[in-house]
Amino acid sequence: MASRIEDYAVLGDLSTAALVGIDGSVDWLCLPRFDSPACFAALLGTPDHGRWLLAPEGEYTVSRRYVGDTFVLESTYTTADGVVRVVDAMPTGDGRADLLREVRGLAGSVRMRHEWVVRLGYGKVRPWVHRVVDHHGCPGLHAVAGPDLLVLRGSRLPNAVEGRHQDVFDVGEGELLLWSTTWFPSWHRVPHPLHAGERLGSTTQSWQRWAAMTTHEGDYHEALVRSLLVLRVLTHAETGGIVAAVTTSLPEDFGGSRNWDYRYCWLRDAALTLQGLIAAGFRDEAQAWQRWLLRAVAGDPEDLQIMYGVDGGRDLPERELTHLPGYEGSLPVRVGNGAVDQRQTDVLGEVMIALEDARDAGLDGDGIAWPLQQTLIDELAAHWDQPDNGIWEVRGEPRHFTHSRVMVWAAFVRAVRAVERHRLPGPVERWRELRDEVHAEVLARGWDAERGTFVQYYGSNQVDAALLQIPICGFLPYDDPRVVSTVATIQRELSRDGLLLRYRTEAGVDGLPPGEHPFLACSFWLAQVHAESGRVEESAALLDRLTRLGGPLGLLAEEYDPVSGRMAGNYPQAFSHLALVSAVLAHRRARAGRWARAGVAYARGHEHLHRRRDPRRPQRRPRAAGSGHPQGERRPAGQQRVPADLPGHRLPAAGRRGGRRHPAGRVGRRGLRRARRDRHDPPALGPPPRAGHDGRAHRGAHRGRGCRRRRPTRAGRPAARAR
Repeated sequence: MASRIEDYAVLGDLSTAALVGIDGSVDWLCLPRFDSPACFAALLGTPDHGRWLLAPEGEYTVSRRYVGDTFVLESTYTTADGVVRVVDAMPTGDGRADLLREVRGLAGSVRMRHEWVVRLGYGKVRPWVHRVVDHHGCPGLHAVAGPDLLVLRGSRLPNAVEGRHQDVFDVGEGELLLWSTTWFPSWHRVPHPLHAGERLGSTTQSWQRWAAMTTHEGDYHEALVRSLLVLRVLTHAETGGIVAAVTTSLPEDFGGSRNWDYRYCWLRDAALTLQGLIAAGFRDEAQAWQRWLLRAVAGDPEDLQIMYGVDGGRDLPERELTHLPGYEGSLPVRVGNGAVDQRQTDVLGEVMIALEDARDAGLDGDGIAWPLQQTLIDELAAHWDQPDNGIWEVRGEPRHFTHSRVMVWAAFVRAVRAVERHRLPGPVERWRELRDEVHAEVLARGWDAERGTFVQYYGSNQVDAALLQIPICGFLPYDDPRVVSTVATIQRELSRDGLLLRYRTEAGVDGLPPGEHPFLACSFWLAQVHAESGRVEESAALLDRLTRLGGPLGLLAEEYDPVSGRMAGNYPQAFSHLALVSAVLAHRRARAGRWARAGVAYARGHEHLHRRRDPRRPQRRPRAAGSGHPQGERRPAGQQRVPADLPGHRLPAAGRRGGRRHPAGRVGRRGLRRARRDRHDPPALGPPPRAGHDGRAHRGAHRGRGCRRRRPTRAGRPAARAR
């Protein structure tokens, strides 16, 4: 029987990933890619559907941990007779597909059980397994069927017993035994044996070097770094595509039918990953995600899909695997994803936001980003008012989802901003008109005045946790009474034991049988809203609870059942970890007093109405009254303007503050002047003078001539020190 979802650890080599249960069994592994058929599929069936077990016989206790900031797993087993440590890893950086397992005796003597059962084609195809001494002179078990060949090498090889290979042996103190399973095309020669110690060491160093690039320190540091690492391990290094999860068909409701294949690349996840990496300081690392995103959206905009294969492939037909009984009897087991043909209008908003953030960070997408964005925006302008399936990929009737319309607005805002800030070509007047038209429509049709809340779709009386994105994307300020009321309604109607459901499945909007558990990303969105609204303690309380759900390994699934205390849905889930990154960064900003937005009238895309005009600089162009402000008014005199640290108001990547490299990106001349002005002239409202980027209070020094801090020039080079 498969382990509980949260009891699995993930291993990865940036091409695929394996799940190792707390019982020492590798129950899921697709080779050579994330979306390839599984050769170990016991996760969705029985041991006869393929697994690789290495664990003590009899009773034992186990503790597990990753070695530092890596995906090298250490499992320490304690029995009545002794202690052993098993180290599992998938070596990276060599272009191979290997899974390495090491057993070391620490004390006494432990009897171990070894079982190697290969079943190709998601557990359906039994290969021909035979013992061979290869041309390297190395003995091994070769399992071959069609295009796939796996070879097991090691200190001692198991023996054939009724269709599987098994062994039992004792490990004494100080003894070391090694095994490796390697996949390669069946028409190739057998690869050379691994140098286990060297490959373990280099893999450990590779993960630790990557994790060390984060520039953020503060609350929830371990959870943040582990989430960034999860995003990395879900990425195919060669193509840059990020899969939504390692698995398929882990149920959202145990025993139910909400079982989907998440081993593909969603545009939404790629866009959010790009945003998250830039925000976390991984500017250079974000380029691979950006390039995949641009390749994926290239072509006729009418052919745009919401998801693609790891390599950008478009053909992802959904089918059912009837030979697998499913995780805890949850049927059907699906591969492929029928949602590939859905229309989800919100996706383009996420893509435009991500590419705008990349442009602000100095990533121009090899010069092709803006022409592609123009084409996509033109297509959106022609069809934005059509119903869609929404962010939750409902399989019921398409509707005018409020969240989708909000993200349409965000797409037009980014298009306008690209022209105004970066001087890029485009029909900006038309885009401004559409921006304001969409904004007005959402306020008119998405708002239920009687209930005092925004609703899931036009004409509905239900709420949706995706409505939390209204202030997050800047559609309305956090302190707008409509936002405050909507957040309160969401908490009241969608909360289950303090965690948020996506929506009420009993309403039947998704065309599926009701039943699912709280969606972790939604609860992280709520924590982010608390932080950005200045409710820092509420944000901290929710983040404390959510980060503990990841256990000692820090891995999150799609959903969590607070009644049984179990993870549910595919695992580990990129969307959950992306939301964690955003929430933690927002909480840190709020804690530092740099982004507290209580009482700040701010809507991203209308910031020209929310800041004081610089009297030292003439207006660049005339602006009509009410041009895009949510309330159709100019900003009241004395109201707090937008802090310079908000997205879209970032300093050059190569600039420095306080002698340290600033992780944010490049902006135009207007944005740079605004950023400098905000450093010189702190906002009238909000927190006390904020801490500098080096963590030290930098109170009024800029007002006098005693300030020696270097300031960035437009080109990103440090200017001369003040004399």
